[in-house]
Amino acid sequence: MPSRKKIGVVLFQLGGPDTLDAVEPFLYNLFCDPEIINFMGAGLARKPLARFIARKRSQIVREHYQAIGGGSPIVDLTNRQASALATALEPDFDATVVVAMRYWHPLTAEAIAKLQGLALDELILLPLYPHYSFATTGSSLKEWQRLYRAQKGQKTPSVKMVNDFHDHPLYIAAIVERINEALQGLSRPDEIHLVFSAHGLPMSLVEKGDPYPKQIETTVNLVRQCGAWQNPYTLCYQSRVGKQKWLEPSLTQTIEKLAKSGVRRMLVIPVSFVTEHIETLHEIDIEAREEAEALGVAEFRMMPSLNDSPTFIRALADLVRQAAGATG
Repeated sequence: MPSRKKIGVVLFQLGGPDTLDAVEPFLYNLFCDPEIINFMGAGLARKPLARFIARKRSQIVREHYQAIGGGSPIVDLTNRQASALATALEPDFDATVVVAMRYWHPLTAEAIAKLQGLALDELILLPLYPHYSFATTGSSLKEWQRLYRAQKGQKTPSVKMVNDFHDHPLYIAAIVERINEALQGLSRPDEIHLVFSAHGLPMSLVEKGDPYPKQIETTVNLVRQCGAWQNPYTLCYQSRVGKQKWLEPSLTQTIEKLAKSGVRRMLVIPVSFVTEHIETLHEIDIEAREEAEALGVAEFRMMPSLNDSPTFIRALADLVRQAAGATG
């Protein structure tokens, strides 16, 4: 019986502060990213500006993390995804799955250290951002390319890249399952307004050709086709930072508009997020809920993120198999 191919799988994610003390250094790392702060002369100004913004924003952000338990659950949830994926790959590969967070531990350098000395046949880079953006997938891959070097004296593994999976059938199916589960817990589910909320993006990136918004629209259309619901729906964006123009409408604008038009029941679907974190647990489930209830919305529900949904893990395993079977 032939030996299984020895592969490494790197799951890229944003990361999040695991304690309240980690909030300010996490924000500093975030705003040091050239994909986040980029303007003429930013190379010299970026670090001092990042330090200023992190200090200015840290107190309110600390309060938000305190409200969801004192830290982000994203590391634990991503580790669960990694473990489930490794198990799903066992029949086909000798797989080592590691997590590389962009802005907090385990950082990219820590993920690389775990792969050193493994004599891999192949390396699969799998960002957990379903939709490609310069600010997410692009940033994570630039950090990987800056840091990764094969060890001397060892064979260099071939590297395969998964750019996005916004239209993968199992990813779509996993979202549909979550929506159906959420609808089952609501009264008169056929009257629920479906609010698809994606992470926002500055228009400056869209104007440079970032494919993110078109991929988001494709995902929403595929989810609706697969789910076959007749419910009204709206696509909006959240998590705007700064004064520059971002994708619209915002989640806040959407809730206000819907409530004023008489909508009293809504399900918010965090369509671009594959784990719970501050944007779902606080921005949607606390802030948006409070806004909706103040405007007279009687029934407000957030669809849980995919996390380690078996269907989603099958999607990730299929992406790895496709990449490993492709010619380099």
